[in-house]
Amino acid sequence: MSETARELGSADIQKVLELLPHRYPFLMIDRIIEIDRDESCIGIKNVTINEPQFTGHFPNLPVFPGVLLIEGMAQTAGAICCRHIMTDEVRTKQVFFMTIDKCKFRKPVVPGDTVRYHMRKLNQRRTMWWFRGEARVGDTLVAEAEIGAMLVTE
Repeated sequence: MSETARELGSADIQKVLELLPHRYPFLMIDRIIEIDRDESCIGIKNVTINEPQFTGHFPNLPVFPGVLLIEGMAQTAGAICCRHIMTDEVRTKQVFFMTIDKCKFRKPVVPGDTVRYHMRKLNQRRTMWWFRGEARVGDTLVAEAEIGAMLVTE
């Protein structure tokens, strides 16, 4: 593993944009904190009322879609996957979300909430990575899942 990967402890929005191909309105994380190499990290999403999904989900009761919570988990995990293998010679071209298991939605997320995506690596084999994720608002668990991703470097 490169020295840079060991030293990276957080990623502001500029670093997140370098690591991920996603852009507004589909970028579901604002920054990443507490990165522990490729083992774990926490991604942050500030949920605001002006996001496009709230015009239809639901107009009189805005609820952040559960599928976007899972996408936020995947993007958080994908960012540390990309960071881990990024060197001068090899750069990840894409991270593809491949599997989702044991997914549960516990509480609704609404505008004004700050979601923390707690991601922990379960396993890695070649270009496949598996993570366990929890989405939390404060101390409240709002969603959880196990996800798998595949890195493409060619």
